[in-house]
Amino acid sequence: MQIYISEKRGFILGPGKVDLKGRDLLCLHDFTPGEIAAILELAGDLKEKQKKSIPHPSLQGKTLGMIFYKSSTRTRVSFEVAMYQLGGYSLFLNSNDLQLGRGETIQDTARVLSRYLDGIMIRTFEHAEVEELAKYADIPVVNGLTDMQHPCQILADLQTVLERKGRLKGLKMAYVGDGNNVCNSLLFGCAKVGMDIAVASPDGYKPDAEVVRQAREDAVATGARIDIITDPVEAVTGADVVVTDVWASMGQEIERALRARVFAPYQVNPGLVSHAKPDYIFLHCLPAHRGEEVVDEIIDGPHSAVWDEAENRLHAQKAILAMLL
Repeated sequence: MQIYISEKRGFILGPGKVDLKGRDLLCLHDFTPGEIAAILELAGDLKEKQKKSIPHPSLQGKTLGMIFYKSSTRTRVSFEVAMYQLGGYSLFLNSNDLQLGRGETIQDTARVLSRYLDGIMIRTFEHAEVEELAKYADIPVVNGLTDMQHPCQILADLQTVLERKGRLKGLKMAYVGDGNNVCNSLLFGCAKVGMDIAVASPDGYKPDAEVVRQAREDAVATGARIDIITDPVEAVTGADVVVTDVWASMGQEIERALRARVFAPYQVNPGLVSHAKPDYIFLHCLPAHRGEEVVDEIIDGPHSAVWDEAENRLHAQKAILAMLL
């Protein structure tokens, strides 16, 4: 599907056509600012159609296989509903039910599934597994989450900011907490759209150094500023958007008590957000551990855009699937 980028949604680039058919979505670093703008443009259009009950079955007859190594609420439901609303069909493939769980290689699985499906979405641990799946698959592979990247979430985040603020370029985002997969992908997302980002994480928990280096390279083209610091107050000062995530991700439960002590000064609470702009918005990819990384007063408060953000997982992923499959 070719998408014509308009300027009505405040994108940083002028009009142009973008064609992503057959591409993989593994990491936002692999996409140009114009390509990301096109995805967000289509996501907004598809959301408008859905709200107006206008059918949009652009993937009629298409199939998406969804491989899950990790439990999921938003990723599974949003991708399944996305394929349904686009006229396609999705198959939930638990890793334990596939031959992958009995020793079949990723290469062989990729080759076989390519003969049955039009696309694969995978949610797993090692990012290298997604890269290997994409290398051997003849169909598009979408990264539904790895320990290193969470690109679909960040596209939904950008869509939410765009809806609330009317633009992306020139805004400041503050990410407070663990330098995890969400943080890594936010660095790429902000760099690609020209949004400044300040990440505040304690020493030993900062985002991946190579991701930071690559994101700073991406930021040169858009003028975005990237700051990796320790002080959460410094990060949040003057921010248009404040973001956090759980302190212990899936697979890190054994570290939860230690992380709770280390990250206690990074809790998003009224005291911290008092340093943000008066009209700041708050984002969290969910699930939230209330009383840990964020308090109820913030996530349920008037500045929270968390529920719009969760909804936009559906619309952003519809755009991804419509353009890639």
